[in-house]
Amino acid sequence: MVPLKDNNPTEITPYVTYGLIIINVLAFFYEASLPPQALNGFLHLAAVVPRELSLSFAGIPINQPIPEWATLITAQFLHGGFLHLAGNMLFLWVFGNNVEDKLGHFKYLVFYLSCGVLASLTQWYFAQYSNIPSLGASGAIAGVMGAYILRFPEAEILTVLPLGIFFPTFRVPAYFFLGFWFLQQAFYGIASLEAPINIGMEGGGIAYWAHAGGFIFGAILGPLLGLFNDRS
Repeated sequence: MVPLKDNNPTEITPYVTYGLIIINVLAFFYEASLPPQALNGFLHLAAVVPRELSLSFAGIPINQPIPEWATLITAQFLHGGFLHLAGNMLFLWVFGNNVEDKLGHFKYLVFYLSCGVLASLTQWYFAQYSNIPSLGASGAIAGVMGAYILRFPEAEILTVLPLGIFFPTFRVPAYFFLGFWFLQQAFYGIASLEAPINIGMEGGGIAYWAHAGGFIFGAILGPLLGLFNDRS
């Protein structure tokens, strides 16, 4: 299922959401401008490499320009391909504006980046010695979705379901769309513990634990930052 839009208007212009989308797109253009060898080096430098993060946590220095802890931020603005970027930005476009509306611009930015960091740490916990770089905005966006399902469970999401050459659209409540998405990520995350070669980050695929972790932390941090407060 792919979200197209919701029926949930906002009272503000979501400048932070727009800014995050622009930064992600510009970062991807920069990635696309690099030759393959330089791109691989850049991603290894700026993305989260769990093994190197583990070494830094143990006090073992990693000789590179970007400290490993800083990659928990920089990795949130990198993507492995156009579809990776497009999918993440679509979800951020649909769900981010309403969460920003309730939290306010500054707290929303803090919330977004915090969810991304905690999502990456969740993935790191389950693959602490992997050498495969982990990158993408999906962990932070999962946090946005975790906050959205709490604050707007009844909001209707216009959804498209790709079925070969057919693309039927229908409306579903947010609790169904986002609840199904979370259960899917959790299922594949658990499966990755039993088959790390085939599923999840260990196989160079999707970091399902980052998604599930980001969603849970978003549901926790959102209310703490005032998700249910009515701003004047």
